[in-house]
Amino acid sequence: MRKKGKKSLKERIKIIIPLLKEEYPDAEPRLKFSNPLECLISGILAAQCTDEKVNEVTYFLFAKYRTARDYANADLDELMKEIYSTGTFRKKAERIKECCDVIDKQYGGKVPNDMDSLVSLPGVGRKTANMVRADAFGFPGIIVDTHVIRLSERIGLSDKKMADKIEFDLREIVPENEWTIFSHLMAFHGSRTCVARKPKCEICCMNEFCDYF
Repeated sequence: MRKKGKKSLKERIKIIIPLLKEEYPDAEPRLKFSNPLECLISGILAAQCTDEKVNEVTYFLFAKYRTARDYANADLDELMKEIYSTGTFRKKAERIKECCDVIDKQYGGKVPNDMDSLVSLPGVGRKTANMVRADAFGFPGIIVDTHVIRLSERIGLSDKKMADKIEFDLREIVPENEWTIFSHLMAFHGSRTCVARKPKCEICCMNEFCDYF
């Protein structure tokens, strides 16, 4: 944490969240899915890939593969071709097949909803696990994607570099009932205003509370 102290950061969060809610009343999950399995697959594909590209790929993928067993039985070369445009396609295809095989055999084809079980699945880290728990199952979760990492540093909410450490910093200062919407608000702000290159600081709704500005 920064030297400002946890109390001042909590006060900053109380101001930031309402500002972001007013700015992005449409904030919601950026990945499109209709069930926990689709949410999990989207999360795996989203690594080092834009949400828009993932949605483009899963539009066809989800129509073909309906169950965990479908993915586990998929031809590896064919699956790699289908997800090629998301990058690191071999690794992702292998992880999807391994992950879904475990889900089918150990969990009866149902995606588990507890953190320990999720992060034990091949290819699933805390970011994806939090996303599945929050967006597919409705549990509070802080989803630390590339936008949350960048904004947390710029705004002054965490001085950590690793996603897992940033998550735990944010868990200390963001009210638990706001964890999920906070994650989506930060993602929207990061994609629309506080972009990686040339952030639009002059029109930012919270520039006066931002260390970067």
